[in-house]
Amino acid sequence: MRSEIQALAGTYDADNIHIGVLGSHSALEVGYGAREEGFKTVVICQKGREKTYTQRFRSLFDEVILLEKFSHISSPNIVEKLRTLNTIFVPNRSFSVYCGYDNIETRFEVPLFGARTMLRAEERDVPKNQYYLMEKAGVPFPKIIRSAEHIDRLVMVKLPHAVRKVERGFFTCSSFKEYTHRSEDLIKKGLITRSDLENAVIEEFVVGALFNLDYFYSPLQDDVEFMGADQRIETDIEGILHMTAEEQRAFSQTPTVIPIGHRGLTVRESQLDTVFELGEKFAETCKQEYPPGIFGCFALQGVFNRDLKFYTFDVSLRVPGAPILLTSSPYTVYKYGIQMSVGRRIAMEIREAVNAGRLSDCVT
Repeated sequence: MRSEIQALAGTYDADNIHIGVLGSHSALEVGYGAREEGFKTVVICQKGREKTYTQRFRSLFDEVILLEKFSHISSPNIVEKLRTLNTIFVPNRSFSVYCGYDNIETRFEVPLFGARTMLRAEERDVPKNQYYLMEKAGVPFPKIIRSAEHIDRLVMVKLPHAVRKVERGFFTCSSFKEYTHRSEDLIKKGLITRSDLENAVIEEFVVGALFNLDYFYSPLQDDVEFMGADQRIETDIEGILHMTAEEQRAFSQTPTVIPIGHRGLTVRESQLDTVFELGEKFAETCKQEYPPGIFGCFALQGVFNRDLKFYTFDVSLRVPGAPILLTSSPYTVYKYGIQMSVGRRIAMEIREAVNAGRLSDCVT
């Protein structure tokens, strides 16, 4: 599809470009950043979930397209509407989940500022997935336990949430007996499914300081930038961590790890070389394995252990959804002299591409 998309982008009216986004996950930071760079914007909303975009922050969006279901976004009439608006669409996690990878790769014929064919590599049960890319890139990640019967240490079992597919249904255990007990309990509660459990990935639990390392790859400059770092606030683990040991013992519910917010972080300056090298190696591997590679935002989510080695336990291959970077990260200030959202950095790249007549080089 890329050659067709590039040809389409070449016909766009450079004075009437719209930056588009699905109304969920990171739409506000994309819309705000586009506004800062003088672009028009379009947001795709689902009925019942639209007020944030149509009322509360309406000033961020020029056009609102309201759908009965997010999954209708790849319908021919919606695709045609976006093309008529000269839309460059920015993928986020919600877009991947609700539109679906097959539709994104074959039906959503709108220029993406992002890695169209790489989005599905976030899933752990597909060929050339994030583990494959990390191994090829030399990016450290936790040891994989191949069978639940071989669990002999604290592990994280990774699989989708049964209902909220955009979220994870992860749980921890330290033995096969505990794995069996915990998984059966979660299945009975409807939090995970048996079929998903059969395809789950079991990782050694690496103890350390949690960091999401947020990057931007510039297709125009062939350069990796470090946008900043954040830490997820997750319910209801967050509350459990603030309990006393006595209160934790009395807590009878199965804890969840559903992200509800973010904290901004900085990285120890002596570790910045490590941070940059990880991002650079990963981006270079993406170019080799998924040409033309990753465009724009990506993130390595993991921990620094006691030896200051970073282990990545999850990879985001699109906008990571970390609006706190706008006010908490010093790294864009160091590079550009201004505080910058991820959305603005995307819009800056698109603006540079438009001005240089290279828009087709920045879309997939």
